[in-house]
Amino acid sequence: MVNVGVTHDTAEFAVESIRRWWKLAGCHRQPEAKRILICADSGGSNSSRSRSWKLHLQELADELGMAITVCHYPPGTSKWNKIEHRLFSFISLTWKGQPLISYETVVNLIGATKTKSGLQVKAVLDTNTYETASK
Repeated sequence: MVNVGVTHDTAEFAVESIRRWWKLAGCHRQPEAKRILICADSGGSNSSRSRSWKLHLQELADELGMAITVCHYPPGTSKWNKIEHRLFSFISLTWKGQPLISYETVVNLIGATKTKSGLQVKAVLDTNTYETASK
């Protein structure tokens, strides 16, 4: 699942993306789950040093009533993230040569991504406004 945002890539947006994934896909695929493991790069919105990321993630854990564990890839090593290769490469092939003229176009093209091996991508548009530099 890909959550397409319309404002800033903030910690709040990153956690909202996890919330949407859980509610739209995760809880249906793993209804007996008691915890969530997140493998994250060390980017700005989900940095291991970001207090905002930790705060919003704890709020999500409290809301869901389950433990959330985060494993961060070391800085500069997001290439180790399997999602980078298994998902985004196919999204790039799907929208190759297509003008990305609107959010609707982006969501539709990402949602049209499919592979012979069974990958099907769901895309949702997040129209919430996320403010930067929140304390």
